[in-house]
Amino acid sequence: MITHQVVGSAHSQIRVISLILAVLLGVTGCRHGSDKTQPTTDVVTVYCSVDEGFAREILDRYAAKTGVDVQVVFDSEAGKTTGLVNRIMHEADAGRPRADVFWSSELFNTILLARRGLLAKYDTPAATDIPPRYRDPGRRWTALAVRGRVVAFRTNAHDSALLPTKWEDLARPEFAPRTALANPLFGTTRGHVAAMFALWGPERGKAFLTGLRENGAQIVDGNSTAVRRLLSGGCAIAATDTDDVWVAQRREAKSADGLSIDLRYLDMGDGGTLLIPCSVAVVEGGPHAMAARRLVDYLVSAEVERALARSDSRNVPVRKSLREELGMEWPPESKVSFDAIADAMDEAVAAAREILLR
Repeated sequence: MITHQVVGSAHSQIRVISLILAVLLGVTGCRHGSDKTQPTTDVVTVYCSVDEGFAREILDRYAAKTGVDVQVVFDSEAGKTTGLVNRIMHEADAGRPRADVFWSSELFNTILLARRGLLAKYDTPAATDIPPRYRDPGRRWTALAVRGRVVAFRTNAHDSALLPTKWEDLARPEFAPRTALANPLFGTTRGHVAAMFALWGPERGKAFLTGLRENGAQIVDGNSTAVRRLLSGGCAIAATDTDDVWVAQRREAKSADGLSIDLRYLDMGDGGTLLIPCSVAVVEGGPHAMAARRLVDYLVSAEVERALARSDSRNVPVRKSLREELGMEWPPESKVSFDAIADAMDEAVAAAREILLR
């Protein structure tokens, strides 16, 4: 309870008013400035590249349960993740971080942010049952809820023998002209190309990009655009993520020739496909550090991973117990490490810009 003392003299009243104004200005600074000594805990700002339809439902549920004002900034389909990553870096360079939590639809750019010192160390107790591969040894991020990189195709439109079995096949003349893929400067396609460079080496990776260009592969704005082009008959194969295919299937989307679509996991060359997890992290220097930690606890919980698995996105849990509970399969996973993919990112992006997008 706050009590107010009434002061009789005009001089005393002026002093009281001045004191009140100083306190109010201090509170305002805590809410909007960089003072971390008294963070506001009833507000938390999330920069989020997880698809808005799935993320908003989860964040709304958290806000309803806790009473916290969750303020969310989403990224566009075409600039998935990359725009928010750049925003975090620019705000840090300006000495004024605005985000408290980064909830990303992929992991590789999260690793790069951690390496730049832009993510805070936080060992969330909610991640103790998450396998080590999906936890940063430095405890700056936690990964979960994976999607697979796949090719989508129209059912009955192709004999299975006419579909690729390896990702490298897409650059061949019989596949590239019929293939649509998202701009590799952004989103999960960016990480996928970096994974190819990490696993195959730069020479082989550049040869793949050259084959795509010379053989006429179609570059589109994003994964969902590639699927829409497949449905419209503009391509025969779409390189995309599992969630875009599951969403189209659940909405009973039909292609221009009346066919449904299906997917195939392709071999990266080491016996497995690329599985891309979402990632969650506390942003270094964010204005609401305590609220950020509590939200991270929630976002990496089994409850949220279960919700994403049951959504139209059908993200596969990294927790084996949840996969068994939900009856979800785990496809063979490429052995390339997440750190190696992050290491290859700059070279892969530069090559994609020079070879594929020139």
